[in-house]
Amino acid sequence: MAFTIALAGKGGTGKTTVAGLLIKYLISKGKTPVLAVDADSNANLNEVLGLEVNCTLGHAREEMKKGQVPAGMTKDIFMEMRIEEAVAEQEGFDLIVMGQPEGSGCYCAANNLLTNCLERLVDNYAYVVMDNEAGMEHISRLTTNNVDVLLIVTDTSRRGLQAGLRIEKLSRELNIGVKNSYLVINRAKSDPSEEVLDLLGKDGLPLAGVIPDDQTVYAFDLDGRPTIEIDAGNPAVQAAYAIFDKILV
Repeated sequence: MAFTIALAGKGGTGKTTVAGLLIKYLISKGKTPVLAVDADSNANLNEVLGLEVNCTLGHAREEMKKGQVPAGMTKDIFMEMRIEEAVAEQEGFDLIVMGQPEGSGCYCAANNLLTNCLERLVDNYAYVVMDNEAGMEHISRLTTNNVDVLLIVTDTSRRGLQAGLRIEKLSRELNIGVKNSYLVINRAKSDPSEEVLDLLGKDGLPLAGVIPDDQTVYAFDLDGRPTIEIDAGNPAVQAAYAIFDKILV
């Protein structure tokens, strides 16, 4: 069974960049194959990884909901076929993008089929890295069910930290199978303040580490260059690797 790591956090905290660094780390350690899942409706994990995406599962879900399944083909087989078509392959990892529904109405049946197909797909991988939507939507919908590590990414703002603490609290209340949760402070210009450490201490959410603000990461992002290509000696990359060493023992 694949080891699953889900990333969550308030928008703008660099969550997707951290997901890309995690995939880079897993590949460097030989912990492959990795399945990268972009579960954010504003999908951009492919840009971090330097891949083009031509098909999303949202399109397949829309087709099935509109009854566009070919005659003689069951919905299960149709979704399995479309999932295989949606997988973008790269050395060491594959990427699949969930996408978003294009129409209105209930997507429960389609989502259930999609979940079942994905569960069969992940058995082919050693690790799954799931980049989720900003906020808590994905947790309330149980799309992060059976997660080995929930990595909550925040910036140094109080709002970012409070959002992270709410995400962790909700994951516990919903009892969705998250085994371990950690907080990562990203884009930090200094060490965490005593106030931040006190908040974490009261909540009980472990601080896995701090990733410093870095001009190279910023420049790659601004230029649209895949951040997975940043040199492993970069301070932000090294800080991220130290965090992953700690939580993925």
